[in-house]
Amino acid sequence: MLNLKTIFKILGSLLWIEATLLFCCLMVSCWYQGTDTIAFLWSILITIASGCTFRVIGLNSNNTLGRRDAYFVVAVSWILFSLFGTLPFLISGYIDNFTNAFFETMSGFTTTGATIIDYPEHLPKGLLFWRSLTQWIGGLGIVFFTIALLPSLVGGSVKVFAAESTGPIKSKLHPRLSTSAKWLWMVYLILTTACILSYKACGMGWFDAFNYSMTSTATGGFATESGSIMSFHSPAEEYVCTLFCFLSGVNFTLLYTSVAGFKLKKLFRNSEFRFYTTLVASFTIFIMLELIFRRSYDVEHAFRSSVFQVVSFITTTGLFSDDAAQWPHVTWVVLAACMFFGGCSGSTSGGIKSLRGIMLIKVVRNEFRQILHPNAVLPMKIDGVNIPQSHRVTLLAFIGLYLCLTLVCSFTMIAAGIDSTNSITITLSCLGNVGPTLGLEIGPTMSWDDLPDFAKWIGSFLMLVGRLELFTVLVLFTPSFWKEN
Repeated sequence: MLNLKTIFKILGSLLWIEATLLFCCLMVSCWYQGTDTIAFLWSILITIASGCTFRVIGLNSNNTLGRRDAYFVVAVSWILFSLFGTLPFLISGYIDNFTNAFFETMSGFTTTGATIIDYPEHLPKGLLFWRSLTQWIGGLGIVFFTIALLPSLVGGSVKVFAAESTGPIKSKLHPRLSTSAKWLWMVYLILTTACILSYKACGMGWFDAFNYSMTSTATGGFATESGSIMSFHSPAEEYVCTLFCFLSGVNFTLLYTSVAGFKLKKLFRNSEFRFYTTLVASFTIFIMLELIFRRSYDVEHAFRSSVFQVVSFITTTGLFSDDAAQWPHVTWVVLAACMFFGGCSGSTSGGIKSLRGIMLIKVVRNEFRQILHPNAVLPMKIDGVNIPQSHRVTLLAFIGLYLCLTLVCSFTMIAAGIDSTNSITITLSCLGNVGPTLGLEIGPTMSWDDLPDFAKWIGSFLMLVGRLELFTVLVLFTPSFWKEN
């Protein structure tokens, strides 16, 4: 069965890392003399003590993981991180409900960005920084972060990476996974640093620049103001946010190999990148024309609002520069399509990923050809690489399961009295790790606090399932997973 000693050892190490992250927030709280200092102090002590307990249980482990162990440890790690991440909110009293605290933390680590806090500007600086930091760490993955930082503590790291990474096709930079992880985190750090400096150059304060850069590059969406980026009334900051969210929606391995190797042609030859940019461009033009002719926006304002919202939705960031709830309803359909597709595989964005969109189109095209030529053997190639039949079956299983989950959870919420538009977009938003929703009860600029508790638990579950791309979590609910052989 499960190698529990090794699992406990890994979980203990992860909690120590979380305690270190909480310590960073404690320093921020002390610097700004916030009222949350004691809450962070207690959170750190509880997390360290729990980490030590797990490490003691995991003593004398053989430091190896099977495939079953890898899937289990990844799913449990995200739940455990979220559980201990609720401590600063609960101890400080700024969120006095465990359901709300867990929803907020899970939304942070999965980079969903849905919040139950109506006015984040009322929170002390330490808690605001903690919200942003949860998204930044969750952007590339909690366990992936551990592989980069402490490779020796994660046995069977390749299996763990396979369970946590996004996209149907895994690519490698280096034979050693820990080296690849460090290179990808370097790309992430460079993007974040450039984003901080760009926000600062546009007039944003250092604290806001750090927070918004972490949520922009993680495509998360938590803001320090209830009005999101719109609060600053700065077109320059909106363009900066759009640019860095767009870049964070690109495959990080592709970014590294094309930019670091000065091979920009490789970037534009990549079919997933072309599909991703085509979606952004076409959706932006459509919404821009709708805003010009039906809402009387001037051209620049229409372009800025449309490209910001399209990039925010397709990269599943969730920041907003305009109230899309006031736009023509046909634009909601376009934004819902953005929620569904998402950015590129191997990026910080959610959704089904653009690569799966390309694969789905090619599968349908091959089916039409097969009707005309029943005996033909039709390969499916992406960027010159033939996609094996097993990947095509997995693709259809993924899309089918994604749609079934959307249908079941939407139906459950509608049956409980939530309006149909909200129910569908809440489900798509959580499953795609998007953040905003479209509807009358909860719009794209509103918090989710008014949702009943059961809907928040469904949302939390969908966020986790969506972030780990369905199978990693749902396989734990199959009888075959728990059979000894």
